[in-house]
Amino acid sequence: MCTYLYEEEQKMRMSHKRNQLGFFLASLLIWINMAMADENFSSSSSIHIVYTEQPQNNEEPKAYHIGILASVLGSEAAAKEALAYSYTNSASGFSAKLTPQQVALLSKDPRVLQVLPNRKMELHSGKNKAIGMLH
Repeated sequence: MCTYLYEEEQKMRMSHKRNQLGFFLASLLIWINMAMADENFSSSSSIHIVYTEQPQNNEEPKAYHIGILASVLGSEAAAKEALAYSYTNSASGFSAKLTPQQVALLSKDPRVLQVLPNRKMELHSGKNKAIGMLH
């Protein structure tokens, strides 16, 4: 009988230790998920407008812009995926989906003049009384 009680007690202790370990692992996984969610939230990407120097030596503007982006994103494929538009007529630059960290790195590139977040602007469409007086 004593051996049986001893074995039952050992089983209960082992079960308790497994439960503690399971609780610890579950807590650890939850903590890791929360940390990753925080990181993803803080590093979420958004569209930015990047003004650049003019390309040199007759380089095609879009290739020039992809080259600048690739220097920060690590590959030409990643740069092409992030690139939203290449501006070539009135200004040299591009718009791209970037994280705050990527914006900081791009801002340090000597070919980059300015990096601005994309903003929605609304035009005022009301009648201007001063213009109406000119008729």
